[in-house]
Amino acid sequence: MKTNFLGLLLVLILFSCEEVTLINFSETNNIYNENAIVELNIPKAEGSSTKAQAINKAVENHIANMLVFLEEPSDTLQLDYAIKTFDLEYKSFKDGFGESAMVWDASFDGEVTYQSPMLISIAINSYINSGGAHGNLNVTFFNFDASTGELLQFEDIFNNKEALIEIVETYFEKETKDSDINYFFGESFHLPANIGFNDEGIVCFYNVYEIASYADGITEFTVPFEDLEAYLNIY
Repeated sequence: MKTNFLGLLLVLILFSCEEVTLINFSETNNIYNENAIVELNIPKAEGSSTKAQAINKAVENHIANMLVFLEEPSDTLQLDYAIKTFDLEYKSFKDGFGESAMVWDASFDGEVTYQSPMLISIAINSYINSGGAHGNLNVTFFNFDASTGELLQFEDIFNNKEALIEIVETYFEKETKDSDINYFFGESFHLPANIGFNDEGIVCFYNVYEIASYADGITEFTVPFEDLEAYLNIY
């Protein structure tokens, strides 16, 4: 019995001393300019682990869906294929309107905004100009389970949506108190489609058109961890 107890104690000590291994990230920098221009400056999870592959696949799939105009996003769309498709569509446009001097271009810039043993948050800034009056700017946050690389859903991160809304609305009012913009187009306050993390707290990011006109731009602010700790399942 004594031997078994000592063996169990040793196992517990080894597990308690084991450090959590964080994923290392590098940056991918590529420019494709055969016809259209596509520039990538995005984080890449290093290594061949399942979680690293899952994170890279999610980021690349998001960019691929931004480049290819589909009615419904595809979770199997490959980035190389999407870049070629974007390039060929521009070439077809150019062949049909040879007098146009417009060059289609797309750029994607990303960064790891937060990393802990439980959660990894990545922001992807996308800009695509494919012939409209102005380019389309979009920022998307991805929150990953640091142990598996799987994307976290809202309910995985937060445990009280109503309380969260009240707190975020308070910070939104502080951020916009001096503005005369008609936010939410006359509708009631709602959480942003994008919620990410940085070292200070949760990042609330409203893209253009989400709560105001294109000319009014984005709205972004951070709610400190100490105000939300009770409503966070993971951070």
